[in-house]
Amino acid sequence: MSFNATEALGTHPIPKLLVQQAVPAAIGILVMSLNILIDTIFVGQWIGSNAIAAINVVLPVSFFIAALGMSIGVGGASIISRALGEQNKLKAANTFANQLTLTLGLTIIVVLFGLLFVDQILPIFGGKGTLFSLAKTYYIIVLYGVPVLAFCMMSNAVIRAEGKPKNAMYAMLLPSISNLTLDYLFIRGFDWGMTGAAWATTLSYGVCAAYILYFFLSNKSVLRPSWEAFILKAKIVNEIASLGSVTLVRQAMVSLTVLLVNNILFSYGGESTIAVYAILSRMLMFATFPIFGITQGFLPIAGFNYGAKNWKRVRKVINISIAYATLLATLVLIFILFFSELVPSLFSKDVAVNAQTPAALRVVFAALPIIGIQLIGAAYFQAIGKALPALLLTLSRQGLIFIPLLFILSDSYGVQGVWMAFPIADVLSTIVTAFFLNRAVRKELFTVS
Repeated sequence: MSFNATEALGTHPIPKLLVQQAVPAAIGILVMSLNILIDTIFVGQWIGSNAIAAINVVLPVSFFIAALGMSIGVGGASIISRALGEQNKLKAANTFANQLTLTLGLTIIVVLFGLLFVDQILPIFGGKGTLFSLAKTYYIIVLYGVPVLAFCMMSNAVIRAEGKPKNAMYAMLLPSISNLTLDYLFIRGFDWGMTGAAWATTLSYGVCAAYILYFFLSNKSVLRPSWEAFILKAKIVNEIASLGSVTLVRQAMVSLTVLLVNNILFSYGGESTIAVYAILSRMLMFATFPIFGITQGFLPIAGFNYGAKNWKRVRKVINISIAYATLLATLVLIFILFFSELVPSLFSKDVAVNAQTPAALRVVFAALPIIGIQLIGAAYFQAIGKALPALLLTLSRQGLIFIPLLFILSDSYGVQGVWMAFPIADVLSTIVTAFFLNRAVRKELFTVS
């Protein structure tokens, strides 16, 4: 078996290595985003607008369960990267085995709970009236596949931790392509309606899982856990949980901020301002995919070299990652400034929405060039296994700084205050992150020059 791809994390030139790691991750994120958008268009065109609303009722529930897998994946991937850097393949394999046990055990329990209380859960998330039956049809079928989705999300982080970004990308591309293909076949071809949409989604998870199983059972992976390794070990579980909590809390804070922004915007500007925010959210999702790709590429390189005590390479990957992220974010901002009048027309024909969106885009995106410092700074602490600073820095942007600003500025400036909260929160959280990152680098990464 060849370990060249994993060992390359500690030997190949950082700029080339970062591109090799980041580009597949960015492509995977982009394709998944496009998949969500196109899937929504298919469902809306072929089933109806109520079907889109019903899916939106179910998504928070299914995504929360799947986020357990993502959190376990990210937490364990940090351990695996550092263990591989230390040449401790046994620890890496044992961690992976514990991740599998945790992911499948927790998600199956939560899914059983979700199925048992389906009639109580759906109305809480908006599945009422005519939406209830559509949402229930979709919910039950998709929930069967959510443990498989959680397994896929967990395993994807592990594959990246091994230094195999292309395989991680394939694992993201295959379900996206299969979901769109099955959508067309089941909804348009067989006329199965909501049932077809649900089975297309669920079976696409299975396609992803099949590829991931092939990856780990073939000679592509360096992880070979024994059967005994699947027994949970308190030390490994605690470290996975502490590091994974950063990702889980981040997902929770994103949901909370969306909820707060929607309610505040509605109170000050009505439905049209919520539509503006929806456009901004989609633009942020697409505009930042290369920056998140760099962050994903950064994690295994930093973790591996930190485990190998190669401080010089860790410092170098931090600096280069921030530089690349800043350059890309600046280019995105320039694009937004030049095309801010065109963007809203791609999403909406509403005159009121199109009139408000350009100015809001320019304000919300104003501090975009500096967000690389935030993302790489928080990712550094996660990569080296320091959960608390990673968690606090993650919370600083989404919660500790943004939410108070949201209330204070909206109270004084209304809708404009909501938009102003985004760049101000970015600037303040970047200052905080830069301070702690600089202090950590000086303290920890100059032991050996």
